[in-house]
Amino acid sequence: MADIPSVAKRIISNVERVIVGKRQQLILSLVAWLCEGHILLEDVPGVAKTMLARALARSLGCSFKRIQCTPDLLPSDVTGASIFNQKTSEFEFRPGPVFAQLVLADEINRTTPRTQASLLEAMAEQCVTVDGLTHRLEPPFLVIATQNPVDHEGTFTLPEAQLDRFLMRFSLGYPTIEEEFKMLGLLQHRHPLDDLTPVVTAEELVGCQQAVRQIHVDDKVRHYMLQIIHDTREAEDLALGASPRASIALFRTAQAMAAIRGRNYVQPDDVKRIAAPVLTHRLILRPESRLRKITAEHVLSEVIAEIAVPTLDDPRS
Repeated sequence: MADIPSVAKRIISNVERVIVGKRQQLILSLVAWLCEGHILLEDVPGVAKTMLARALARSLGCSFKRIQCTPDLLPSDVTGASIFNQKTSEFEFRPGPVFAQLVLADEINRTTPRTQASLLEAMAEQCVTVDGLTHRLEPPFLVIATQNPVDHEGTFTLPEAQLDRFLMRFSLGYPTIEEEFKMLGLLQHRHPLDDLTPVVTAEELVGCQQAVRQIHVDDKVRHYMLQIIHDTREAEDLALGASPRASIALFRTAQAMAAIRGRNYVQPDDVKRIAAPVLTHRLILRPESRLRKITAEHVLSEVIAEIAVPTLDDPRS
């Protein structure tokens, strides 16, 4: 447990040599990795989504592969395929780009639903089945998928079932003038990513993933989480509330957030801090609510505001 804040601090400090002014997004990325979950980055082009993925991979010395999603991309282009070897007269499996520890699926909504679905087994089970044979993926395994929320021409919207597979969704946003000024200085002579070196090993991160599961969650905090989940299912503006998978995701991410902040127990503030990126992409608005410009973020904030925050008698017990 004592190593998790140190590991997080080293990774964040290293990535911030490349990514300027995105501390909160870096923390969310680490939370997802510690929970063995996956990230959907929804933002406009040019705000360093790809650079974030590459910097995270380099900070851990992990293998990195990028999948540029296009309409003609096939499932075998992602998972790999069996190729006939004429010398041995046997089929040999050639692994695809999904066989990496950090996989970037760039513009995932530009590829067909069939190819999008080829990532599902890898994301959920950390394995790939080709021709009846199952191949395990090397841990730690993280998928970061990106999509542009502005350009809808020639895209295939992710179905709700696949959105639910992502542990969290968030955006990077534009930098401030001061942050962009600093960024120009960093890029003047060469790209800082070229000088990035590993500061944490993959084995250390796997150890942190196991330690996160030991973080104590008081029964009052558990009820607080479940009250948020169940209230989304009864919200008038939502056609569909959060699923049981969302309950598990909120539980795990709250544990990771507490660990990164140096505590061995979860506070209600950890839940509130992580609720939006974990839940909003799982909520489906009613058509009439969407016409009234109501957002999932607004509905969730109202739900949380109406629930009494529990007081922990002895949170360290």
